[in-house]
Amino acid sequence: MRNLSRFACTLLFLFASVSAVSQTKKTDVNTDVDLVKVYEQVVKEGYPTLEIYQELATAQYFRSNYAEAKKWFEKWFEMEEPKDKTVRHRYKQTLRALKVSTKNNKYLAVTAGSN
Repeated sequence: MRNLSRFACTLLFLFASVSAVSQTKKTDVNTDVDLVKVYEQVVKEGYPTLEIYQELATAQYFRSNYAEAKKWFEKWFEMEEPKDKTVRHRYKQTLRALKVSTKNNKYLAVTAGSN
């Protein structure tokens, strides 16, 4: 009986230790920051760059937030002609998801002959 009591106390101590350690976990600031929000704030403050537009367009595309992705793709394409086939494909998919015709799209028409 004494061994069973000792075992129960040891087990209780072990669970209490694990619980205490798991509750003292620190938050890693770098993994908890939403970069999309940071980039949007940078643009809002008047410091847009081509790289930020690229990041925002790609991030919103992969989040299936197609209205926002379209906005950022088009801002990107205003600064630089889309040459990469993958980027053009993602933009086309974004338009299709929004049920917007790709037929007379000025950003796709520019690159249609350069395949």
